[in-house]
Amino acid sequence: MKVKKTKTDEMRKEYRFDYSQAVRGKHLPRLMKEGANVVVLEPDVAKAFRGSAAVNDALRSLLRVSKATLRLTAAGKRGRAAG
Repeated sequence: MKVKKTKTDEMRKEYRFDYSQAVRGKHLPRLMKEGANVVVLEPDVAKAFRGSAAVNDALRSLLRVSKATLRLTAAGKRGRAAG
């Protein structure tokens, strides 16, 4: 069965939104209460990731490297002779 396609520049009625009734920041209190964080990536950085899971994986990896480096640096300072 073929579906007839029609060309129109009009949006469907169900997609029309009355912006005069919009409330700015309506969901912000709930998001802040739930601890949601929104981070906006620069376009060049965003190109490197497929989605939020990839960003989270990269940041967790960076945290592990950072902690390991911090431990090595702290151990080096403790092992030095005073002088």
